[in-house]
Amino acid sequence: MEAERLVTQYGYALLGLTAVVAVLVAVLTFALLRFAAAARNARQVLGEGSSETVLLSAALQDAVTRLKDQERAMSARAAASEQLSAQIVESLTAGLLVVGRAGGVKILNPAGRRLLGVAGDPMGADYRELLDAVPPLRDAIAECLATRRAILRRSLEVPRGDRSAHLGVTVSPLGGGDDAGAICLFSDLTAVVELEEQLRLKEALARLGELTAGLAHEFRNGLATIHGYSRLLAPDALPPAYRPYVEGIRQETEALGQVVTNFLNFARPEKPLFAPVALAVLARRASDELRHDLPGGTTVTVTGEFADIQGDEVLLRQMFGNLLRNAAEACDAAGRTPAIVIDGRVDRARGTCAVTVSDNGPGIAPADRERVFQPFFTTRTRGTGLGLAVVQKIAVVHNGRASVAASAAGASIELTFPLA
Repeated sequence: MEAERLVTQYGYALLGLTAVVAVLVAVLTFALLRFAAAARNARQVLGEGSSETVLLSAALQDAVTRLKDQERAMSARAAASEQLSAQIVESLTAGLLVVGRAGGVKILNPAGRRLLGVAGDPMGADYRELLDAVPPLRDAIAECLATRRAILRRSLEVPRGDRSAHLGVTVSPLGGGDDAGAICLFSDLTAVVELEEQLRLKEALARLGELTAGLAHEFRNGLATIHGYSRLLAPDALPPAYRPYVEGIRQETEALGQVVTNFLNFARPEKPLFAPVALAVLARRASDELRHDLPGGTTVTVTGEFADIQGDEVLLRQMFGNLLRNAAEACDAAGRTPAIVIDGRVDRARGTCAVTVSDNGPGIAPADRERVFQPFFTTRTRGTGLGLAVVQKIAVVHNGRASVAASAAGASIELTFPLA
């Protein structure tokens, strides 16, 4: 019974130990299962996080790529815009001058350099020194900088050699504060002003011609009557004391009749027949035809470069004839042997041919230079004052002009014609 009781106790102990081991195994198995599940969850979470990171990285990379593309496109547009602006500035036919607040030149385009006669690169130079030879333009820019008010379409007359040029100028304030400056646009209006002067002169000559024609016609009728009666008087039938009076009446009426004829020739509307004319050949021909009518010893020299123009050969020969006669008479009256020079110059850039007729006479007084082309103005006692007026009229008919040129000695008349 004792042994049976001991076996039973060992059995219960073994069962208890087995139960404990089973419990421990179950707990260990449960822990392993939990750990495996946790590992799977961790791997799943890590896998999902990696996908999100990859997606986020790809999105960021795409955004950066787009930004770089936009930056390159903006840089290209900025470069193209800057290049276009530079091309516009370089291609402007008008002058462009930009100055800073302190007066430094920031921009002067090629057209501006050409109009101002500036050589080299004037960037950074003071505009006052740059425009020292063009005071009106310099003063206009200074006015805009000082008042900060725009100057619109102002016409300026500037010296250019022995003549004056005309500039159309617009000056506007630029920027503000420390960057304040001025931008100036200017263009050469000389041709336009000269054309306006030609039109005014044509109108004045037309009105004067109408008035002169009427007066000359009335004078001619009266002179014809006086001259006719003087011809009816036979000098041999008069007492010797009265014969000189009749001769005097005849001579004066003939002289006045010639003056009236000159007036009518000046007043008569010209109807030129334009054709190509070689000015050099025409000038030599005119001098050869007048050689026997000019004072003895007169020399006429034709020099320089000439060009062809569209003109009326008859009128142009008359023009040269008047100039040569006036020059020779002025020299002869001053007791000098006439030495006349006809000099030609061609300006291809402006499309003109200038012809200067100079002599060694007493010259033209400064006070008379603006009046010598006016009809009936003369400094001679028996002159009609129509010689140079006819020259001016013929030049205007040919869309040219006549002016008094600067001369160290004697008189110098310059004729300018457009090229054919």
